[in-house]
Amino acid sequence: MTRKAVPAPSPVTVEIEDVTPPATFDRLPDALAALWGSLRTLPLGATQYDAYRYFLTRPNAVERVTEHLDRDGELQLSFRMDGRLHAVRIRPAGA
Repeated sequence: MTRKAVPAPSPVTVEIEDVTPPATFDRLPDALAALWGSLRTLPLGATQYDAYRYFLTRPNAVERVTEHLDRDGELQLSFRMDGRLHAVRIRPAGA
């Protein structure tokens, strides 16, 4: 029996460390689209670009992120740019 993810907490806050300030969205799909919109303009390597595109835009992206939020309370990913790591955070607003 597979566990079906419940809808993500609403609203959610997303940010890209040292790139974009925290922004709050009423719906997780809108937050993921905004994150991808910002990330795809950055000078990421091909592997990082492909990984973020896959993670944020695949058909079950909202379900997968919801699972992370339910389990961990926040989703934090990272990427390397300009010689250092930058965190990408997704969390329930107010958390």
